[in-house]
Amino acid sequence: MTLSAPPGALGGHSLLVFLMAVTVLLLVAQLLGRLAERVGMPAIVGELATGVILGPSLLGHLLPGVTAWIFPTDPGQMHLLDAVGQIGVLLLVGLTGTHLDVAMVRRRKATAARISLAGLLLPLVLGLGTGYLLANWLSGSVVTDPLVFAGFMGVAMAVTAIPVIAKTLSDMRLLHRDVGQLTLAAGTIDDAVAWFLLAVVSMAATAGLSAGSVVKAIAYLIAFVVLAALVGRPLVRRAMRFVDRSPEAGPSIVAAVVFVLSGAIITQALGMEPVFGAFVAGILVGLPRAANQAKLAALRTVTLSVFAPIFLATAGFRMDLTALAQPRVALAAVLVLAIAIVGKFAGAYAGARLSGLNRWEGLAIGAGMNSRGVVEVVVALTGLRLGVLNTATYTIVVLVAIVTSLMAPPLLRYTMARVESNEDERLRKIDHDTWNGLPAARPAPAPEERA
Repeated sequence: MTLSAPPGALGGHSLLVFLMAVTVLLLVAQLLGRLAERVGMPAIVGELATGVILGPSLLGHLLPGVTAWIFPTDPGQMHLLDAVGQIGVLLLVGLTGTHLDVAMVRRRKATAARISLAGLLLPLVLGLGTGYLLANWLSGSVVTDPLVFAGFMGVAMAVTAIPVIAKTLSDMRLLHRDVGQLTLAAGTIDDAVAWFLLAVVSMAATAGLSAGSVVKAIAYLIAFVVLAALVGRPLVRRAMRFVDRSPEAGPSIVAAVVFVLSGAIITQALGMEPVFGAFVAGILVGLPRAANQAKLAALRTVTLSVFAPIFLATAGFRMDLTALAQPRVALAAVLVLAIAIVGKFAGAYAGARLSGLNRWEGLAIGAGMNSRGVVEVVVALTGLRLGVLNTATYTIVVLVAIVTSLMAPPLLRYTMARVESNEDERLRKIDHDTWNGLPAARPAPAPEERA
């Protein structure tokens, strides 16, 4: 039997370029993140700006030789950066799931559902209409079917960026607040529906729609959630309690990462986005009587400080803001941005008010849900890959992601200063401080007290 030679290891110039790109991205993201914090903004603001500054929008336009030297256009090199970024976003989403207070969401499931439904339908409808009107006028020959283009725009307007919301709420110390928990819960529902809609639109762009493909996608989504509840929950709980017997944090961290990545693998294999599986797996890890959250503090530090900034920095590399110099593109960008903000903000606010929340709570939830972030980038990248979007329309969609993500922190800070804290939030903060390795003012309540 003849054994084939193993593939060559990464080395030489390719390894040098990869290491240089990661180092520059991480260093600039860290510097801009600290600068953002100095001016009263969360670190995510600077981290998102890193890719825009170092990419073709600024440095690549002013000093293309420098950009080409540090970040070559070779697809293989970009795929290496994308791989690191994907690990980062999956771990970030998984850690977000561990912070979700399932008991509170269960008590207020009707509120979360109303916020999600209103915050999804209004921007979806407005996005569909805007996309259909702009299809031929803006994209020209790229659009083979205006309805498909409208579908992508509708999904892009409807999504809510769980990773960016999570990072923003974490940076601003708002994850323990009821508004933060409701925003995560409603955003999770939004994103689950949005991933399904993205799968449908993608199928329409490639092989066309059929009743069978839609039913299959719905069946996969339901099957995964049921499997996670019936099989994943006891499995994760027993495994995490078993590794927790070790006095070291390492086994607990490895187990949590394995479960998060396994959830992503399953949903990716089923044709859904891997971030959905990672989030559900994170929820299972964070359930009462599962993981020892204090042992996961090191994982959270590395993810938020290293992996997440690299992912956020790479998100701006494929956009080109110089396209906005064209009056037609600039006008379309303003129109799409205005519709995206009004649709999501108004929808989430209406859902919150219909659920009995006060004005400031509704405005805070609207500000959080309005953040599109990296999820919208995923939608835009999918449209670009399938040929539905061109460089100009891709830039517009990503611009919406960046602007809405930058809007969230100051609006949240302003509105949450007017929302009173309660005892449940204080106890939840003690839990979160314990998870993050911070000293707690008093022991956390027993799981059954929080359930």
